[in-house]
Amino acid sequence: MTLSIVGALMGSHRRPNIRAVPAAVAGLAAGVLLLGACAGEAPAVPDGADAQLVEGRQVWSSACTHCHGTSGGGGRGPSLRASVERFPDVAVQIAVVRDGRDGMPSFGGSLTDVQIEAVVRYVREVL
Repeated sequence: MTLSIVGALMGSHRRPNIRAVPAAVAGLAAGVLLLGACAGEAPAVPDGADAQLVEGRQVWSSACTHCHGTSGGGGRGPSLRASVERFPDVAVQIAVVRDGRDGMPSFGGSLTDVQIEAVVRYVREVL
């Protein structure tokens, strides 16, 4: 891929093809942003955290990061970093995960109540 970008920029006469520069820069920037959004791991739970919080991180990593990003900052789905303010009543947030809402799919059929409670706690306490 690098050679094709260099080739497009240089042209057949080894002079820079100025018209290709904006497209090459845009493609490179998009690639860097995409890698940054997909890279990394979910934030760690605090040392000495209980099993529920550890399970919440596991559920988050496998079921939620695709839409909400590894750190909860959003992506296809909204940011969940301020979820306590957004959902003052934890039962409402649990219901949204279980039943879905708007563009949020329901996870009640694929996650247990224990897993849903764990991931909601992880979102509220760690993210």
